[in-house]
Amino acid sequence: MPSTQSEAVRRHWAAARLAMVRPDAEQPDDESWGNLTAEPREVDYLETSVETSVGTAVEADARGLPAMWAVPKHSTEDRVLLCMHGGGYISGSMYTHRKMFGHLAKATGARALIFDYRLAPEHTHPTQVDDATAAYQWLLTQGISADHIAFAGDSAGGGLAITTQLRARERGLPLPAAAMLFSPWVDPEATGESYGTNRDRDPFFYQESVRLFASMFLGEGGDPRDPLANPLFADLCGLGPIYIQVGGDETLLSDARRLDEHARKAGVDVRLDVFPDMLHTFQMAAGRTPEADLAVRAMADWVRPKLHL
Repeated sequence: MPSTQSEAVRRHWAAARLAMVRPDAEQPDDESWGNLTAEPREVDYLETSVETSVGTAVEADARGLPAMWAVPKHSTEDRVLLCMHGGGYISGSMYTHRKMFGHLAKATGARALIFDYRLAPEHTHPTQVDDATAAYQWLLTQGISADHIAFAGDSAGGGLAITTQLRARERGLPLPAAAMLFSPWVDPEATGESYGTNRDRDPFFYQESVRLFASMFLGEGGDPRDPLANPLFADLCGLGPIYIQVGGDETLLSDARRLDEHARKAGVDVRLDVFPDMLHTFQMAAGRTPEADLAVRAMADWVRPKLHL
């Protein structure tokens, strides 16, 4: 049985769906997703920018990408979680996700770098993967070794945590020690069977909606099977360990299962945990629901040895 507290996640997605289909309904503000998360104690935040001359980031803004350090008390300075927020590549920010990634950083005992990549539809694929790769390369230039870095991402950010490694590999960069994916969105075609089996359980992520988000992300003429947009069509050989968490009631359940299967076939060390009765990115309720807290602790316990903590 899901906890009573976890109903807040269901209410969030139901309200988001209502706002999308009924313009006269109350529209959530840009940061409302982050309201699900409790403030983690003993975590400091420092806004900064990812100064880089790599890729397209500087072309967009000479100041670089907006970013934020989440620094737990007593954390290890030379271990870093590079965090990629969700939002279908069209929404979300370091502000909506700072608390959730703050909980993960605190449980891990490492710093987290959360950054803003440019959003669709103004900026279409591959802008997001190039921005994320630029952020990763900047982190390497700061003296943090690749084996002391783990990627973390939810939803679209979960997919980005894989495709960024593919772009980094293209550019000859060393790959991170591990990747942690919360409800990853990896299939822009939205072909998974769970769109049917979980349609009555998931209040927001209907197949037609996900395909709309994908069209905005890919742009006119974009290829939904481009490996840098859809890692189910990518060669994943050589990637480090991956931990995937997904809700049992979400329509993106098949994305997680198919990515798990595809990565295993490529020889990647993968762990997949399905949380019964949970919805998409339920970990955003960290600090408020027992299921989210359990999931965040499991992620942290898994990644610490990968970072030699």
